[in-house]
Amino acid sequence: MVKLFMSDPRPASTVSPGPGGRRHVIDSVDALPPGANRVLEVGGRSIGVFNDGGRLYAVRNVCPHHGAPLCRGKVTGRMLPSPPHVYEYSPDASERVLRCPWHGFEFRLANGRSITDPERMRVKTYRVEVEDGEIVLYI
Repeated sequence: MVKLFMSDPRPASTVSPGPGGRRHVIDSVDALPPGANRVLEVGGRSIGVFNDGGRLYAVRNVCPHHGAPLCRGKVTGRMLPSPPHVYEYSPDASERVLRCPWHGFEFRLANGRSITDPERMRVKTYRVEVEDGEIVLYI
């Protein structure tokens, strides 16, 4: 069962098992423009789906640090070392991070790994694709 949480919830459907897991149709790709995100419940899991500049990511909505609703945080670039009062961000899409709204822990959207402790702390990520104009999540 899939529940959507946003101002215009539309039913999503679980289609069938596939090679990448159980397939869940979320919505049309037009319903999630670049810069938008959506939090939904799939099989008892709260998951955030993000369109970051045309790339889709799906992340478990629980921060492993203290259980915060991670997907309420901001998606930003990763800051690079720079002189004082100069803020430079990495242009590399693999460096895009989701920042926890409670304590600021940062996790890479691409793989869920923590910036500060990538070997021990990470958030679950899921495969998300565009198929025939629809956003499809695999669990």
